[in-house]
Amino acid sequence: MDFSFTQEQQQFSDAVRRWVEKDYTFAQRKVIVNSDSGISSTAWSAMMELGLTALPIPEAQGGFNGSAIDMLVVMQELGRGLVIEPYLATVLGAEFLKRAGGHDGLLQQVAAGELKLACALGEKQSRHDQSDIRASAHAQGDGFVLNGVKTVVLHGAQAGAVIVSARSNGAQNDTDGISLFVVPADTAGVTRTDYRTIDCQRAADITLNNVALPASALLGKLGAGWDLLDAVADYGAALLCAEAIGALDAINAATLEYVKTRQQFGVPIGKFQSLQHRMAEMFMQLEQARSMAMLAAVKVASVDVEERRRTVSAAKARVGQALKFIGQQAIQLHGGMGVTNELPVAHYFKRLTLIELTLGDTDHHLARFIAQPGFKVITEAS
Repeated sequence: MDFSFTQEQQQFSDAVRRWVEKDYTFAQRKVIVNSDSGISSTAWSAMMELGLTALPIPEAQGGFNGSAIDMLVVMQELGRGLVIEPYLATVLGAEFLKRAGGHDGLLQQVAAGELKLACALGEKQSRHDQSDIRASAHAQGDGFVLNGVKTVVLHGAQAGAVIVSARSNGAQNDTDGISLFVVPADTAGVTRTDYRTIDCQRAADITLNNVALPASALLGKLGAGWDLLDAVADYGAALLCAEAIGALDAINAATLEYVKTRQQFGVPIGKFQSLQHRMAEMFMQLEQARSMAMLAAVKVASVDVEERRRTVSAAKARVGQALKFIGQQAIQLHGGMGVTNELPVAHYFKRLTLIELTLGDTDHHLARFIAQPGFKVITEAS
């Protein structure tokens, strides 16, 4: 299988990297992090001009109809640059709209950079189980009324509209009975509590108190939203794997540069064989994770649902193992400086930690991989 990028993809990657290196430096990122909103309208405009907001949107709605491979190219560079803008949240929201259909106007706004989206899927008790939903949706007249609390909604307070999962029937953990809705952020009854996460991103807890929505707010069919939710969550996991690869590339490069310059006993510590072995292992972990991230991007659009789930979970688990190992080694090789906010390596490690926990951690995806049909446990007796 050819894993090389096309000329257009490579040019796009180079353009995003040049923008990050020139206009989204570590120092500029600090200013954005400490701002009231935690994001930058200037950076968002630049991303729009680069075509990032239009990339995953269908051509009919003013986009470029980019594939998951195209998105992998972008997410790698955003991960390398530690970009904290609400791009991932918006892209995931757009994926819900694309797959559900019937919301062309919103997709056009996303493509033009006029609308940011967020996805309110998790709740306090749900952890990594997307089907564990207590938020409720009840029919009222020609529309619906939503109640419940959604937690740790990435860029929830910066979004103009939020994709919300709610239960219209069934028990709390049933996959049947889940419905998805588009909720404008300014709808009466919506309360958003904004805060900064440990990786300097923004998240919000969103309370829905008798939120009245028209029938047009429903995505897909009532009570049949699980397949859509599951597919978009896998898409998001594949994008997170790609972002992790960019961050791992950067943290490996920074660590290699550090061991070449940091001296001990009159020589660079990179001369010590034991540290050379560590750097070699970090490189191998990265390359294995890179291969799985690319495979996930290829298979995430597969019509074979079992293959998609199996591949994405394998990738998320393998990338999760790699980012934990590489991140911890990088911190240790940097010594005490590795945990200070003055060095980018600490910020990369924090972001990688949150990537591992988002949309299912390593243990969750290992269990999900094992649960897929066709997996066989080989015992000593067999």
